[in-house]
Amino acid sequence: MDPIKYNKPDDGGGNEQETPKEEKSSSLIEKIQQLGQTNVPQLAQDSKIHCLTIVGQIEGHMTLPPQNKTTKYEHLIPQLVAIEQNPKIEGLLVVLNTVGGDVEAGLAISEMLASLSKPTVSIVLGGGHSIGVPIAVSCDYSYIAETATMTIHPIRLTGLFIGVPQTFEYLDKMQDRVVTFVTKHSKITEEKFKELMFEKGNLTRDIGTNVVGTDAVKYGLIDEVGGIGQAMKKLNELIAINSEGTEGLVQ
Repeated sequence: MDPIKYNKPDDGGGNEQETPKEEKSSSLIEKIQQLGQTNVPQLAQDSKIHCLTIVGQIEGHMTLPPQNKTTKYEHLIPQLVAIEQNPKIEGLLVVLNTVGGDVEAGLAISEMLASLSKPTVSIVLGGGHSIGVPIAVSCDYSYIAETATMTIHPIRLTGLFIGVPQTFEYLDKMQDRVVTFVTKHSKITEEKFKELMFEKGNLTRDIGTNVVGTDAVKYGLIDEVGGIGQAMKKLNELIAINSEGTEGLVQ
């Protein structure tokens, strides 16, 4: 191995101090490893909107293989806490293109988004499948691109599990949590959502439904078909309404 190279700046007394070159880039490398980029995504300094992206597979309690594109919920949760506390951020735009993932991690993110005191708008681009559905509907207003899709299917377990009645009861209760959350935060009825969830023949060799753009709106799952322009316009409207309400309370 090559020896570590050092920069040797003068300390003012004629003595040279040895500082590892690696220290200067350690924080930069750490950001690249953790977030895939050199800095946390930020808009212009005077922007009052924060953009949160949820892409790939939502990683939960188990670390996924390195070749998987993942969104780690332990990264999102601190960001959401910071967004709630930061007075400069007045609204949140959530951009989704996810295949789904860990159920409990997805529900945790959904609950945090739903409980934010600041206006939130979500937009599904490409896909918002599986546990991505509760995340999409958790915001104050939701959009879906015309070509985007959402797959609704029953809860599944991966790995080893015991085939006893208690296991199926656990799965059923977990599924009820998802159904209850989605129906509470959207206009779709429980009956319709379960019908889509258990439909046969729509997905090859599986149970469920693949819902495309306009159908998601027709079923009441998503509020409107639209793109980034409409989503930003709606979020600014919600921010204005929220600001008027806050000013009224202060007066």
